[in-house]
Amino acid sequence: MLQIRKSNDRGHANHGWLNTYHTFSFASYRDPRHMGFRSLRVMNEDWVDPGQGFGTHPHQDMEIVTYVLEGALEHKDSMGNGEVLRPGEFQRMTAGTGITHSEFNPSPTEPVHLYQIWLFPSEKGLEPSYEQRRFPESDRHNELQLVASPSGEHGSLLIHQDARIYLGNLDKGSQIHQQFASNRHAWLQVLRGSVTVNGQRLETSDGVAVSDEAELAIQAAENAEIMLFDLP
Repeated sequence: MLQIRKSNDRGHANHGWLNTYHTFSFASYRDPRHMGFRSLRVMNEDWVDPGQGFGTHPHQDMEIVTYVLEGALEHKDSMGNGEVLRPGEFQRMTAGTGITHSEFNPSPTEPVHLYQIWLFPSEKGLEPSYEQRRFPESDRHNELQLVASPSGEHGSLLIHQDARIYLGNLDKGSQIHQQFASNRHAWLQVLRGSVTVNGQRLETSDGVAVSDEAELAIQAAENAEIMLFDLP
């Protein structure tokens, strides 16, 4: 079963410095039909103006992953980490028992376009931690590249949930297949371009919840970038 979440149906807020779209209920956007999917709780697509950002704020008991599509995002947190996240890099932060952090666009001229994603952890009270890593683009050309997993396998980031996150860059006309065990679910988010998923057309910023499907056939209707979540 596929349940498509069209980009134009998402929650939306424009704060001047921040233009943001919410796949699931977040902040002032509340829709009881869209409170998350399985362990996936937040899927925000953000555009942040030059020299602007999210001031220092707290989190607890959440796995937070961030992926930049264009521009750069400067991260600082209460553990002493200070990094700049750029396209091709993936960031994972375990809020655990409590963490404060800020995210800021360091460019004076260019906006930053990013996805911020929250997943419920497998257990509460974890020790806060942070990872950031660049993944070679060649390893996701017309295939899925594992970027986060519960064991950190194949050089992926360690995520404290029985979930795997993949990235893929697809040339127009290319097709990939991903199989799922009978008790697994998936969420696919189209970051750029257009694809068909088991015959269903998805455009840029569309997402789809997947249950009771043994396999996904993903074909690029045009050059596309996708993010796929394998979820319990």
